[in-house]
Amino acid sequence: MSLKDGTPNKKKLEMNPKKNLIVIGHPDKESFCYNGILKTIEKTLRRFGEDVHVIDLYGDKFSPSRWYKNEKIVTKYQQLITEADRIYFVSPVWWFRTTSLMEGFFDQVLTPGFAYKFKQVTETYGIPIPLLSKKKVRTYLTHGAPALPVLTLYLNSVRLRLEMGVYSFVFGWFKTKTRQFWSVPFVSEYKRREYLQQVESDVMKDLKIK
Repeated sequence: MSLKDGTPNKKKLEMNPKKNLIVIGHPDKESFCYNGILKTIEKTLRRFGEDVHVIDLYGDKFSPSRWYKNEKIVTKYQQLITEADRIYFVSPVWWFRTTSLMEGFFDQVLTPGFAYKFKQVTETYGIPIPLLSKKKVRTYLTHGAPALPVLTLYLNSVRLRLEMGVYSFVFGWFKTKTRQFWSVPFVSEYKRREYLQQVESDVMKDLKIK
């Protein structure tokens, strides 16, 4: 699944490399999420001299529910988020949500006081104020289903719930970008390469490279 070849002109980027954090929520290192999307993001960023750190939730044995076991690693994750200029989330869609470890990451890491706070508007009503609004965020979701039923019958609920129910609190409204890949277990190798070319193109745009 090789993409563009050649040696880029890294001079401009090396003067001010950004810190990039990739959060992967898939247990199988041979999966399209891990061996395809994650590796493409990482390879493209490193090719241009960028600083890259990967959080492998399954590799770290992060517990989605036993928060008391995660105290030290949550502190580490929050520090990595604080330092990051860009954050990439990669997860398959299982039961119309991201994986349980990714959901646990949202619950335990993107906490009030760190990722957002509430501003009281009336005596009984407050609004969330994002504390991570300066981060550039992309999310890649892989589906086993085709696009048509998810976008119509299910009202694109996976993406909308993520962007409106999580990211709007933490990163702000309309400040994140989400790309969904459809029928991943069933498409051809050619189509998968097309998907990865889209990922590479996204990262190049983040780097402001044409």
